[in-house]
Amino acid sequence: MAELLEDGDIYFLYRPRVEEEHVDSLEEVQRLLVVMHPWQGRHLRLLVVGRKRLPGIEEHDRFWAFVDAVVDRPEQLHEALQARRYRTRTRGEREQQPARPVAEGAYVIARHDDHTHLAYELELPLRLGEAQHELSIEPEPSYIVTVKNPQAPSPPGVGLRGSRKVTLPAALQKTFHGRRFAPLDPPGFLDHPGTELVLIGAAHDASAELEIDLDAEVERAARSTIFGDLRIGRRERPVAPLFSGEWA
Repeated sequence: MAELLEDGDIYFLYRPRVEEEHVDSLEEVQRLLVVMHPWQGRHLRLLVVGRKRLPGIEEHDRFWAFVDAVVDRPEQLHEALQARRYRTRTRGEREQQPARPVAEGAYVIARHDDHTHLAYELELPLRLGEAQHELSIEPEPSYIVTVKNPQAPSPPGVGLRGSRKVTLPAALQKTFHGRRFAPLDPPGFLDHPGTELVLIGAAHDASAELEIDLDAEVERAARSTIFGDLRIGRRERPVAPLFSGEWA
């Protein structure tokens, strides 16, 4: 049986590419965003998944992700989730549509033997659609998750650089013991913007694999919604992906 390290609410959103008003496929998505709200603590974490979708389970995909922001109030995620306009030298003013909610539920981070897992169970949408399938968002999957040592070198063109690279507290840095990767233990690694992760598709049925009652976690999560928890209005963006599973 896995040992529970952390649980909380999890929200998935996608941001359309610049100048795309309506998304019809993954090609028109710029970023897949994941917001984690631990129940023990008031802070929220914003993660970016590098491949614009979650790792495939059957393929045991290994995808890079990173912590983009850690905030105390949902209003502090405004810039990351809202529509934005900016001016370029060659194309003038350009607009990017706000991030669209596509799924929500409850998550756990658990220690399992010598590694750690991130698992979740969805509450919405009730039935997955095209948007969730293309983003590889499954009903109850599990991923092995590791943390990259920020002091270890990265291949050219891979990972965060410069000021975006994290400097971890000494206690967390010591857990690497000189290795390039370490389990996500403690989950406090995620409280530092710039922390880089590798997610590996592990199992379709997290409850069976980890022997954790994710149904009970979802019942606890039922008190929260992406609209109330993140302070985003339903009128500000399309909500069809969250309820019908269709792109918007």
